[in-house]
Parts: sequence; structure tokens; C-alpha cells
Amino acid sequence: MKAPLAPGIRLITSFSRDSWYRGFILFLTFLFYTAYHLSRKPISIVKSELHRNCSTVIRPANLNITNNVTWCDWQPFDQDNYQTLFGVLDNSFLVAYAIGMFFSGIFGERLSLRYYLSFGMVMSGLFTSLFGLGFYWNIHSLGYYAFVQIMNGLMQTTGWPAVVACVGNWFGKGKRGFIMGVWNSHTSVGNILGSLIAGAFVSSSWGLSFIVPGIIIASTGVLCFFFLVESTSWFFLKIFSSHPLLQNSSSSEGLINGAISGEPQEVTEEHSKAISFCGALSIPGVVEFSLCLLFAKLVSYTFLYWLPLYISNVAHFDAKEAGDMSTLFDVGGILGGVIAGLISDYTGGRATTCCVMLIFAAPMVSMLLVCGSLVNGPYALITTAVSADLGTHESLRGNSRALSTVTAIIDGTGSIGAALGPLFAGLISPTGWNNVFYMLISADILACLVSSFISSSPQSARSLILIFLYQ
Repeated sequence: MKAPLAPGIRLITSFSRDSWYRGFILFLTFLFYTAYHLSRKPISIVKSELHRNCSTVIRPANLNITNNVTWCDWQPFDQDNYQTLFGVLDNSFLVAYAIGMFFSGIFGERLSLRYYLSFGMVMSGLFTSLFGLGFYWNIHSLGYYAFVQIMNGLMQTTGWPAVVACVGNWFGKGKRGFIMGVWNSHTSVGNILGSLIAGAFVSSSWGLSFIVPGIIIASTGVLCFFFLVESTSWFFLKIFSSHPLLQNSSSSEGLINGAISGEPQEVTEEHSKAISFCGALSIPGVVEFSLCLLFAKLVSYTFLYWLPLYISNVAHFDAKEAGDMSTLFDVGGILGGVIAGLISDYTGGRATTCCVMLIFAAPMVSMLLVCGSLVNGPYALITTAVSADLGTHESLRGNSRALSTVTAIIDGTGSIGAALGPLFAGLISPTGWNNVFYMLISADILACLVSSFISSSPQSARSLILIFLYQ
């Protein structure tokens, strides 16, 4: 008597070839953007090492010092205005990122996404490593670190529009909220890994806290060059054109048209005209969700850049312990992204889901795990499923090349909030950390108001917002 087929083999063979291709692309893009966020996190971990409470540090016996208070700090961050200097570094990156993002989507529509992502990740790795090399080269110039941050911010803009465009090209709208909610956990996974990797070196040699993540993202750029496939139509057309026996197959057209998405779709020609910036703005919902993301991302990035320093100052943890504790916010972000995706798929209300979660987020800003879930849930939903929905909106009549531009506009506007949040935190924190939390609560309320207008009356919301912008 022959034994039945092994359960594991039955499971593997139950998936179609299309499903394997789809899963592979999902895994690759997840890995790519995990690397992007992994390389952004070290600066927040290293801050508490660049400026420390030197009275608690054991001083080497052979060290000749003139200042007992700042002898262990890294110049120029040994001054009383160190928080302002940290704000300069944060905003050098974030302002460059916000400005560059609006142009990144335009480039993403017109260039090969594989080349674009590969170039962006390799260059991001270079500039991330250059920041860490300042430790070994004994550089104490604020201008050097600010320049590296600006260049890194510009290079990092290559990531988000490109990976969302790839995923949007491979997946249909059926369960897009859930799929992208799970997939978007790369943001939190990258933050967690970045915190752990940077924390492992920060107390002994903080330069490695940047160099190791820099090598990782550059390596994923090489991986992208060799393995990324941009869209289903391009992939299957290449397969059938290279196999003469399949060229006249009656199933080829159906496979290409319906591949991966699981839904009948009109095949978009590769030479479809890329949408203009103003054309993307005119898509219903783009302006509204962009403003909602601005406030949500303000909160998220304030936590990203200032939470470890806050924990270190208030709870008196060392740099590694503060970095590890800050990962609770990102763990909550993973849960929030999945929950938001599931609810929005089930209810069909993306804006309503965002609104409800933001209502509960405002009073929870001091509870890291819960706040991370409630803030990053809407953030994840808007930057993934909502962006993909709007980038393939029915008003585009099948022109999927708008996806990268729409994603860039939404995330670029959100990045303005990401730049403002850490800036305000740096300016407000000397007056007391409670005032920083009041700012975050206010931003949550504003995000909730915008999303409530969208969910209740999209056309009215759009009219009010556009009138305000043109005044």
C-alpha cells in the first residue's frame, strides 16, 4: 500500500504558479522597504549617545578633561542647544525627503522600477554609512552630518512610490486592504530591526549603528537588480514571447489579463501616457487623504525620532535600553496595519476606518503599544491600500501608470508632517515633554477631523479643502 502524498507537498502543490510569483514579489518588496526603514532608525537611537549625562559615565583615568559635564559627548552635540541641533539633523533628512517625494513619483512613472529601486537602495546605503564613518574619521562638523542627511533623504524617496506601484501592479482590489496591511508591517519590522541593530553597537562604537544598516540596504539593492519583476503584464508577455509553443496558446491572453489579481482586468499597455502632477491631484480623494496622512505621519515620525531620547531622559534608561523600549510603538504598528486593512476590506470604508482609529488614538499617546496600533493603522492604510485604490481609480480608464505619482503625492504630503513633527518636538521639548504630547494629541484630532469629512461627505470635503488651499 502506497503512503499518501506528504502533507507539506500537498500544501506546496495546492498553490498555482501565479500564486508563487505573487508571493515572491510580495516578499521581495517587503524586504526592500524593511531595509529602507531599517536604515532610517539609527539616528534616533544614537541621539542619546551623542549627548549623555556624563556624570553617570565612568571616566578613563588617563583622560585629561576640562568639562566634567560634557566630556563624554560627541561635539558639536555637547552644547546646551543639543536638542535644536538634533532637530537640524532630523529636518535635513525629512525636508529633503518631503520635497524629493513629489518628484520621485514622476521619475517612477517614467523609469524602470527595478533600476530606480536598485539605484536608490545602493545610494541610501552609501549615505547611511557615511554618517557612521564620521565616528571613525573623527568628524565634528554639523554641516557634514546635515549634508549626509539631506542626500540620504533624497535617495530614500526612491522607495515608497516604487514598491507600492509594484504591489499595486501585481494585486487586484479584492482583499487589497488586508494584503497591504500585512505587507505594510515592513515599516514597523524595519524600525524594530533598525533599533536592535543600532542598539547593539551604540554604546561601544556608534559608527557601526549606521554602517551595518547601510551595508544591509545596499545589499538589498543588488538583490532588487537581479530579481524584481515590475508588473504581471510585462512578466507574462516576456514568458510567452520567449516560448514559441505558448505564443498561440488560447489560455495565454486569459492568463495575462487575469494573472495575479484574481480579477478580470483590462491590460494596460506599457506605453500608456504617464499622468501629470495636476492630473493626479484631480483624482477624487488624493488631496483629502494626503492631508489626513500629513497629521498622522506627524505623530508617527515624532515617535520615530524622539521616543528613545524621551525614554532615556524621563526613565533614565541607557541608549540601548531606551531603543529596545521604543520598539513597542512599532510592534503596535504591525497590529494596527493588519487590523485597519481587515476592517476596511470588510466594511468598504477606508476613511471611516481611519477616523475611528484616530479618535481612540488621541487619548492613548502615552501608551506605546496601543498608540502605535491606533496611529500606524490609519497611516498604513492610507499609504498602501488607499494609495493603490486612488492610483487605479476608475477615472483613469485603465492607466495604471498613475500609481507611482499618486503614491508620491500622498506620501510626500505626509512627509511634510513627518518633517514638522520632529521639528516641533525639538522646539517644544525644552519647555516640558507634556507639551510635546499635547501637540501630538492635537495632530491626531486634526487627522480625525479630515478623515471624518471624507467618510461623511467626500465631495463636500474636497470642495472645502480646495477652497482653503486656493485662498
